[in-house]
Amino acid sequence: MIDLITDELKKSAETISKIDEKMIEEIADVLVRTIKNGNQVLFMGNGGSSADAQHLAAEFTGRYLMERDPMPAICLSNIAPVTAIGNDYSFDVVFKRQVEAYARKGDAVICISTSGNSKNVIEAMNAAKEKGAVTITFTGPGGVMKDMADHALIIPSKETPRIQEGYLVAGHIICGLTERGVFGKKAVFIDRDDTIAKDVPYCSRPEDLVLFEGAPSSIARLNKAGYLVIVITNQSGIARGKFTEDDLEKINKKMIADIEKEGGRIDDIFYCPHHPDEKCGCRKPETGMGIAAVTRHKINTKASFMIGNTDADVKFGEAIGCTSIKVTEKLTFGAAVDKILKGSF
Repeated sequence: MIDLITDELKKSAETISKIDEKMIEEIADVLVRTIKNGNQVLFMGNGGSSADAQHLAAEFTGRYLMERDPMPAICLSNIAPVTAIGNDYSFDVVFKRQVEAYARKGDAVICISTSGNSKNVIEAMNAAKEKGAVTITFTGPGGVMKDMADHALIIPSKETPRIQEGYLVAGHIICGLTERGVFGKKAVFIDRDDTIAKDVPYCSRPEDLVLFEGAPSSIARLNKAGYLVIVITNQSGIARGKFTEDDLEKINKKMIADIEKEGGRIDDIFYCPHHPDEKCGCRKPETGMGIAAVTRHKINTKASFMIGNTDADVKFGEAIGCTSIKVTEKLTFGAAVDKILKGSF
């Protein structure tokens, strides 16, 4: 019995791992624009897809992970209109009639169908297009709906349970990206050494940390503009035995105090204590620290930036969805902040 369960879990995980991440991002971007433009999202589906449509609509109007205002969403699979329209007209138009009633130009209509051939959903898609709404489909690899849609999320499996599991996972991710995109905070992630402070190899004493002239006041300007400022730093000296985490905490307190003297604020600090040979998931350019920061502070990375002095910093920022700026002798930290505040990047 356990082997059968293990096999089911393995097949589900394999299917989910093959979902197109770029399409998830693309759909989330569409929904962010839809909500920000004052439009709404309509969900529909039959059977299990009906339940998923209700679930996802509820995540929008209630909440997913953030405490925030509701996002306008309607599920068209509710029992009263479906049975009334089906009884008075035809089951083929139960969603079409509602789309004709509710959809407006600029709305997003999400159509969920395991087969990709649900006639009543296809009828609704055609009505949505006539209304000028954007059409999005969640389907398996078969059927015609994926070819009709403006944006098609395809779950790469021919097994109905795997398809349904896949588009619910993808739907949850889309919910998270959408609410962060609409309501998330903007941030500037910054490296420490040779970005805002002189690089002292394996700096182990607070008195050895010296901030560059103008760095604290530049951080204060970011604070004033509404950006969280979060330090992201590799500190392999801990693993190498050069200093301890207690030493680093004292250095961080000194850095924070020096910045506060000039009106600036560090909102959080994330550091990787591992040796490069450990191949951890948090040492830049790996994204572990960034994911932790985004999750803790509910950050909209598309409205955020990474400032650092190495290619690893640049790759880190780009990997989590930020605009990355590399400081050099010609482009100081202060100049990088100027670019952010002027929108000239």
